[in-house]
Amino acid sequence: MGKSILNILLMSVMLSCSTAVKEHTTNPSGMMETGKKNIGNLLALYPKPMTVIGAQVEGKVNWLVVGHTGIIGHDRILVSMNKQHYTDQGIRKSKKLSINLVSREMLPEADYVGSVSGASVDKSNVFDYHIGEKGTPIIDASPLTMECEVVDIYETDGFDNFICSVANTYARPEVLDSTGRLDYTRLKPVLFTFPAYSYLATGEVIGKCLKPDKEPGMCAKLPMASDGIVRLSKIEVRPEYLDAYLKYAAEVGEISLRREPGVLTMYAVREKENPCRITILET
Repeated sequence: MGKSILNILLMSVMLSCSTAVKEHTTNPSGMMETGKKNIGNLLALYPKPMTVIGAQVEGKVNWLVVGHTGIIGHDRILVSMNKQHYTDQGIRKSKKLSINLVSREMLPEADYVGSVSGASVDKSNVFDYHIGEKGTPIIDASPLTMECEVVDIYETDGFDNFICSVANTYARPEVLDSTGRLDYTRLKPVLFTFPAYSYLATGEVIGKCLKPDKEPGMCAKLPMASDGIVRLSKIEVRPEYLDAYLKYAAEVGEISLRREPGVLTMYAVREKENPCRITILET
């Protein structure tokens, strides 16, 4: 029974990685002919990274989930917020805020602070935090936080759109690669979709920018052969070496998936009761 379930799971993963190529057709008349359906003027630029905004409001820390964020040029961030939000008044007064990316582990708390108002509920202790160098609250559990200063406010109907510069960026060591740069396959920020109000996972690199065919994607694999092998390994790492092990294990796993044609999947899972005990599943 265990093998049957595992085979079904593996087949699902491989099928999700398959792609179908369709032939392009031309339309000499210039008239619009497409299989797409017009669904109106829906703003569909989703999913977007889920973010928790931190700010001081009337001398107290407050947290708010904001789904409308963007990038302006190479040195500005846009944070769009309904004027009625309790956090809005604090940002208008202090001209500073923090943008905290959300991990799966902190998702329940992030979802909570997005569902209640700071005007009626004290949300200051929902997250463990520190105050950054610019005076904004930084969520300890967030894999990456940007401490921002408001340089301009662009008002639209019902919204304050804060245009910010990034003063400091704080990243947890486990989301950095061996050179100290951000590695988004480790960061894996939670994504948010609207109007479905759903959370999505991310983290897989499928190609390199400007040269997508130079580096093979992790899904570019042949189907599993009938004589394929499933290997299950259990190891225990000494606590003092755990962080270093997880860092290099992630690097080795990605290299194997990309460069070894026979490696179809590779997962590493830590035990909840003892994080030093790790199970590795490789097909």
